[in-house]
Parts: sequence; structure tokens; C-alpha cells
Amino acid sequence: MSRTDGPRRSSRDTPVEDAVPVLVSGRLRLMRDLLEYRSEFPILEHTTYLASHTLGPMPRQAAARLAAFARMWETRGIRAWAEGWWRSPMEVGDQIGRIVGAPAGSTVMHQNVAVAEAIALSCFLPIDPAKNRVVYERGNFPSVRYLYQAQPDLEIVVCEHDAEIVERIDERTLLVPISHVLFKDSVIQDVEPIVRRAHDVGAHVILDCYQSAGIVPVDLTGLDVDFAVGGSVKWLCGGPANGWLYVRPDLAATLEPTYVGWQAHARPFAFEEQLEYAEGAARFLTGTPNPAAHMAGTAGYDLIEEIGVERIRENSLHQTQLLIDLADDAGFAVHSTRDPRRRGGAVIVNVPEAAAVYAELEQRGILGDFRPGAGIRLGPHFFTADDEIRFAIAQIAEILETGAHERHLGAVALH
Repeated sequence: MSRTDGPRRSSRDTPVEDAVPVLVSGRLRLMRDLLEYRSEFPILEHTTYLASHTLGPMPRQAAARLAAFARMWETRGIRAWAEGWWRSPMEVGDQIGRIVGAPAGSTVMHQNVAVAEAIALSCFLPIDPAKNRVVYERGNFPSVRYLYQAQPDLEIVVCEHDAEIVERIDERTLLVPISHVLFKDSVIQDVEPIVRRAHDVGAHVILDCYQSAGIVPVDLTGLDVDFAVGGSVKWLCGGPANGWLYVRPDLAATLEPTYVGWQAHARPFAFEEQLEYAEGAARFLTGTPNPAAHMAGTAGYDLIEEIGVERIRENSLHQTQLLIDLADDAGFAVHSTRDPRRRGGAVIVNVPEAAAVYAELEQRGILGDFRPGAGIRLGPHFFTADDEIRFAIAQIAEILETGAHERHLGAVALH
């Protein structure tokens, strides 16, 4: 067995008798069983997919939307820019905004988080020597750490946990670029005290939602963060080249990023000599957009919006707890918090020679990943069956018992 056979009919063909009626905004809506969505992801037909924390599976509709992009290019040519391509960073950004609690017009699409963070940082260049501190956690993702480490005029303060971040923010702090959910151990950080302290001293928070958007409810408006960044490679199932940047609307009206391109100009097709910033979040755009990635990404966003992140979170808490319980029963170390309020979407299981064990899992079509200093990361999503989780843990036990992993010792996986 390498997978659990789920229903194969489309979720959009679910019979009325299989659906659950729920009240949404005063209207009754039919809520499909989550396993009905398995048919939306072709890779589930031949793998046990527990890797949405690293690369969400491709929705079936993504291929159709890439084909639609190709047809537009083929048949519409230059006219395609005015028929959706040019506006895609803003319009797709608005869809992301709905998922993460951001108002329309505050979120735009970029290639990745490194670009989005660099644009936010550029608003504060040149650096004031009296306010040049950047405070973040040691568990921050490398793209974020490396960007700030590469700036010679910044003083970096690295903290061990979220409470220390609050303590280390002072009047010299300029930026606080932190993760909502840490990538190695899937711990949700307590963001609200960090935002309050940063604002008390005139610092700005850049919240990385890559490991939360689509699996943990996010309310950027309620959190009052200054910026937020993220991408679609993971829980949003939107594929690569779909990073995004949120800027709090009042800041978007006044800040002037210096890392810009022609799409950030008020009248880009006037080809004027002097920059005049566009209104709102559009001034945080760069050059020519990537409509192919944007069109493909909406296939995943549509599913997340249809199901709702609150419902996805409820299922995730059940399945991550199941993973922890099964790992405990098998005697495996668990490098994840046991507090459901602080647990993100993945569970990290550690065993002897974990890299080699994961390599054998992958050979058997059980997909998660391995991270040094953490262990085997397993990330069920809304389409995962409980039996797939039981199967994955049983396979780890069988691999260790038989020594099947030994043929992979010394190998390094790239994921």
C-alpha cells in the first residue's frame, strides 16, 4: 500500500445527499466532505502526500489555467496585456488578501518572499544610524535572514523565542521581520505583543505568513502588522513564482519604496522620464508581471476560499494530533509543540538516521521532507485521509525495524 484510495469524482459533482448544509453569511451553503477534494489533486492517485508544508500538490485546474494562458498568448498576442495580464498582480493579490484578512487593494503579487522583503526594506533606505536595528528570531527562514545580514548598515539582533523579541525591541529598532509559523518546528509565534511593542517605539513589523496562510487563520487587519509577506508554494497550493506583499493601507499611501519598476509608476504606459508613485499597494510593484504563475495559482486559492481556512484549521488540528499520538505510540521523538494553540500545520518526527529513513519513505511514495536539526516533517492538508497518516507512521516503524533505510546512509535529499 502506498496511498489511501479516496473518492475520485470531482468535488463539484458531489451529490446533495453527500453534502452538509452550513449557514454562511445568512445563506445556506452545501459543505462538501473534505475527502471529496482528493480528486482535485492528480498526485494523490499514486502517492501518500504529506508535504504541503514544503510544496503543496498541483490542483488539477492549474494545468487548465496554464493552458488558458498559452491560448491567450497564442491567439490574443499583445491584446492579452489589456485582457487580464497587466492587472494580475493586483487582482490575484486581492484574492490572497481575502484569505489572510487584508482589505482590497493592499496586497500585490511578486516572484518570492526575498523580493517582497527587499521592497519593504527599501522604504527605509538610506538607514538612519540612530535607528538601524533589525530584530528577529533564530528560527527565521534563511531568505529573510540573509537579506538583512547582507546590509552593512544594519545591526542584527537574533532572539531565541517570541517573548525575547518583545524584550529586545527598543527605540533603536527599525524593522522586526518575523515568521508567523516557524518553518523547522511549525510553532505559531505570539505576534500581537511583538506588534504592540514595535509600534510603541516606532518600529515596523514584517510578518512572514508563508507557513500559516492556507492552514492557520490569519487576520492581518486585526493584527495591525505593517507589512506581511508570503508565497503560494506551500499550503495555498499555488505553485512557485507566486510570492505576495501586503502593506497596511495607511502606510501604502505615504511610504516610497526605492526598489521599484515601471509597474509602480502612476501611468506606466506613458513611459515618462520621472517616477510618480502609483496609488496604494501598486507602488510596491516592480517590473513586468508573471501572469502565467498568477493564473495557475488561482486554482489553489479557489479551493482554499471555497473550503475556508477555519475549517481547514479544525481538520489540521485533528490530524496533527493524530500524528503526535501515533509517533508517541511508536516511540518516536516529536519535535513539535503539544499545545494545539501554538501548533502549525506540520509535525516533526525524529528517529535515528532520519535523513536515510526519509529517503526510503520517498522511495515508497510517501512524501514529506527532512530538515537538518529537526527531523522528518509531515504536513497533512485538507485532502489527507487519516489512514494515510497511520500508514506513514507504520512505514517509518517498518523501515527502522528492517533496516531498509541503511542503503540511503550518507545520501542528502534536496527538497
